Amino acid sequence: MGIGIKELLVILVIVIVLFGTKKLRNVGADLGGAIKSFRSAIKEGEAESKSSENEEETIEGEVTSKKNEKN
Repeated sequence: MGIGIKELLVILVIVIVLFGTKKLRNVGADLGGAIKSFRSAIKEGEAESKSSENEEETIEGEVTSKKNEKN
């Protein structure tokens, strides 16, 4: 029913014959670079959202303290 080890090996051999090892190495390097840049973009986005949350808390605190000073 599913794909066994023999079928996977046949597919791997066909892919190597069609593309060659050099092309597969390049594809692997490109894929690794894409994953690396994706992870760094996610980390930057998380850090940016945390800093914006801290700024919002500070702004809300300043606004409420100014309202209290006027009353």
